[in-house]
Amino acid sequence: MTTKFRLINGFFMSMVLSFFMTAWITYINLGLIDGFLGLWMKAWGLAWPAAFMIAFVSGPHVMKLAKKLSD
Repeated sequence: MTTKFRLINGFFMSMVLSFFMTAWITYINLGLIDGFLGLWMKAWGLAWPAAFMIAFVSGPHVMKLAKKLSD
């Protein structure tokens, strides 16, 4: 797996996952209140960089574990 692939995969996986997870957690904590979208986007903006770093660093280890468990 190339570094370029890992960067692209980590970018999109972390973006999508953090997007939906922050929506869900914001909804659970606050409900559909006025300003929900702005609060959600703020949470997503803060969460995505961390999610990207975690996905990039842990990605190869998670893939190895998944391969080991699926063989």
